[in-house]
Amino acid sequence: MLFGICCLAGCEGSKHHLKKVRLNEVAHSIFYAPQYVAIEKGYFEKEGIKLELTTGFGADKTATAVISGDADIAFMGPEATIYQFNEGNADYLINFAQLTQRAGNFVVSRNKEEDFQWENLKGKKVIGGRPGGMPEMVFEYVLKKHGMNPQKDIDLVQNIDFANTSGAFISGKADYTIEFEPSATLIEEQGAGYVVASVGKESGYVPYTAYSVKKSYLKSHKELLEAFTRAIEKGQQYVNTHTPKEVAKVIAPQFKDTDRKTIEKIVKRYAEQDSYKENTKFEKESFVLIQDILEEAGELEKRVEYETLVTTEFSEKY
Repeated sequence: MLFGICCLAGCEGSKHHLKKVRLNEVAHSIFYAPQYVAIEKGYFEKEGIKLELTTGFGADKTATAVISGDADIAFMGPEATIYQFNEGNADYLINFAQLTQRAGNFVVSRNKEEDFQWENLKGKKVIGGRPGGMPEMVFEYVLKKHGMNPQKDIDLVQNIDFANTSGAFISGKADYTIEFEPSATLIEEQGAGYVVASVGKESGYVPYTAYSVKKSYLKSHKELLEAFTRAIEKGQQYVNTHTPKEVAKVIAPQFKDTDRKTIEKIVKRYAEQDSYKENTKFEKESFVLIQDILEEAGELEKRVEYETLVTTEFSEKY
């Protein structure tokens, strides 16, 4: 049990004895800076883990990758774990660590709007997200807060794949688009649009992204998941104790097509709105809130107990 001894001792794992972990992330975004810090600073290797990262481009695809056995850990909005549980999946997904605590997407306008009001979206064509996905539901949650009916008051476009929304906006298909970083800032830098509002600032604290595994994997890989959680928490601690410039320098290799100054600007934007959680503990109130949002969006078949789909056994050790 070299892996278990090494990890629990927190020592540097020999590269010959690293345990492979296949992580499928919902998107590749600077929004997830703590995860990329953990990769680039070697925190996973120090915990005895050889991480293989792939991008699913959508929580539905990421969840499917783990359920089918093509990946070990899913990193996505926890709403996907609720959906697959309610579908009757016996080996259902359980959330074991949370990364971000606000929505990470922004409203990008075709025009510069110094004094943007959410009501400006009325009657306009807006590229949104996949129905039932966390980005779209939180966006609709904000619209409702401002007295709008998402299906009636705006012309909502939801048939564009997640990876292609910014390109569709640049080509002129809508008045507004809801984008993650770095897409939002890159649209600005191309002069094709302007970031006018933060969905995350407006929605408040939401358990936006979390790590989950199949119930069977959780049962048989506890030491590994404890080591994985420890690496993520080290990434969180780094991001919360270093400047955006320092963080940008560390994660730059993950975003080779993005200028270092742009990365710094995006990290600063997320840090200022308190997107980065200080630890991985997925609180009960957060799980209740996400089900409130699902219910309001008409996407919740039935509520699920917190204890069924969330464990904090690894987070509470730190």
